[in-house]
Amino acid sequence: MPADLRVSSELQACRELMRGGSKSFFAASLLLPQRVRTPATALYAFCRVADDAVDLSGDPHAAMDELRTRLDAVYAGTPAPIAADRALASTVHRYGVPRVLLDALLEGFLWDADGRRYDTIADVEAYGARVAGTVGAAMALIMGVRSPQALARACELGVAMQFTNIARDVGEDARNGRLYLPREWLVEAGLDVDAWLQNPVHCPEVAQTVRRLLRAADELYERSEHGIAALPRDCRPAIRAARLVYAEIGRMLERQGLDSVNHRVVVPARRKAALMARAASAAFNTPGRAYISMPPLPAIQYLVDASVAAPAPTVPHRPPQRSFDERIGWVIELMERQAARRGV
Repeated sequence: MPADLRVSSELQACRELMRGGSKSFFAASLLLPQRVRTPATALYAFCRVADDAVDLSGDPHAAMDELRTRLDAVYAGTPAPIAADRALASTVHRYGVPRVLLDALLEGFLWDADGRRYDTIADVEAYGARVAGTVGAAMALIMGVRSPQALARACELGVAMQFTNIARDVGEDARNGRLYLPREWLVEAGLDVDAWLQNPVHCPEVAQTVRRLLRAADELYERSEHGIAALPRDCRPAIRAARLVYAEIGRMLERQGLDSVNHRVVVPARRKAALMARAASAAFNTPGRAYISMPPLPAIQYLVDASVAAPAPTVPHRPPQRSFDERIGWVIELMERQAARRGV
């Protein structure tokens, strides 16, 4: 396996997966220093490949068995000749990412394929912990963060982002026979859930529940700020940018009447650029306390424990890279140019 992922064909393939997947995540990743962006890209690529493998398979459980076999090989240091697997193997060994995180991620994908039912907010938190909290923990480890408090905030940021995704995609999910809003909240709002799933329409009961989930996300976004302050300084802009862009999805939903049944909110490129500039301006402000010690969501506790117990990583080489001012200027110029070309 090439020692330097930066120049490998595997990494280029991973970058293309990220570029074609989450535009918000890709935009925020451009603010990461190269030493973190490279393994983060590898992590994202495997997540994307695994999600598609389970979601698009005619037999999700067979697909899951194959993915677990691939993970066995990744952690044994003998990955399959697949770009995402090779890149992931280098990442998990170099940065000490425990197998528990990726097994939990795969479990969350299988919950999707099985059409799991989510009755309570605790159920939704458990889902968010698997499909997004795991990524938050892995990213924190890649950045060199190993304190339990900071890892908890990283996991919670992932859960917050997943709450936002759920709120944004209510209609699309329902038309695919999936529901991630807590059923108890919908019933409390006065909705006949099973009847609504037969004919998903925008209504006050769903809007009220979406608003309630966005409030829960906002609480976790606020908590995450204390974790962002504990990250290395050169990593803060990208993570804060991701946090601001995702929170903005919620604000746009509110401005559009909380209708995520008939519409899917997209943050315009110019607005993303403005939020990224805002994230950059706050990057070097260090609060009096790096983070506030508070108990994590119960759903993420085992992820935090596994991450803290993982063996210390080897220290990666730090290549020369653009200065922070050059990086933020380049990213904003790129996004503004794309917006002008698309007439956004």
